[in-house]
Amino acid sequence: MKDSRSNLITPLILVLGAGIAWAGSQGGATTGTTPVFALVVGLMFLIQIVAFVPAFIIQSERFYDITGSLTYISMTLLAATLAAPLDARSMLLTGIVVVWAARLGTFLFRRVMKAGKDGRFDEIKPSFVRFLNAWIIQGLWLTLTSGAALAAITSARRVDLDGLMIAGVLVWLLGITIEATADLQKNRFRADPANKGRFIHTGLWSWSRHPNYFGEITLWLGVALIAAPALQGWQLVTLISPVFVFLLITRVSGVPLLEKHADKTWGGQADYEAYKAHTSVLVPLPPKK
Repeated sequence: MKDSRSNLITPLILVLGAGIAWAGSQGGATTGTTPVFALVVGLMFLIQIVAFVPAFIIQSERFYDITGSLTYISMTLLAATLAAPLDARSMLLTGIVVVWAARLGTFLFRRVMKAGKDGRFDEIKPSFVRFLNAWIIQGLWLTLTSGAALAAITSARRVDLDGLMIAGVLVWLLGITIEATADLQKNRFRADPANKGRFIHTGLWSWSRHPNYFGEITLWLGVALIAAPALQGWQLVTLISPVFVFLLITRVSGVPLLEKHADKTWGGQADYEAYKAHTSVLVPLPPKK
């Protein structure tokens, strides 16, 4: 039954991806007769499908996250190259997407190599259809999250630097600082043998149970603010980026899965139950008294 339902996921995602590719291409640069935005989106999906083949053969998910990060970097640089000459806004967007992807990709790759696997894939790896869907979904993640940035980079509309861009940069800086700091704190916590089997509740994690995810949502909001003035018409559809990130993290694959795992691991322990009762789920806030 699961595989039967899974058979519908890939075509639905590809249709949605094609719709975003069409919308983001309107009023954008072309290479020959092909819209640069649509070309980049198509390549994003193609890279995930190609990477899936050896991953399924050797039954490994170790290169899943790094493939996503390298796709962000390569496709953003390709879009910038094909849309050149760039204005300051486009160069800024190119830079911040590449910086974010390089940092997060390196962090996630080191983590999975150290752990030896990613438990999220244990159940789905043996299934060709379900494992393929995970890679196709990553293609959609790439498209929707970077869509606003790519649409702005390739847009024919050029807008002078403005207050919205400054605000976007500040929001992005806040987001990536929180995300990077939370990742570093958790990495150091796990590296200490004394903390084996314990949950982190210090640093940013004393103010939020998922500060890294808050940072992720915030930085993509910053990207959308920077990109917005350069978008027009159907390109505005790509501003769904931060909304998509928020919904996916808070409703689907981020917070719900980790909360379920934490409850299974530490549920019933007095210190964990107190931490859960007094600490914000997402937005960093002072602990409740």
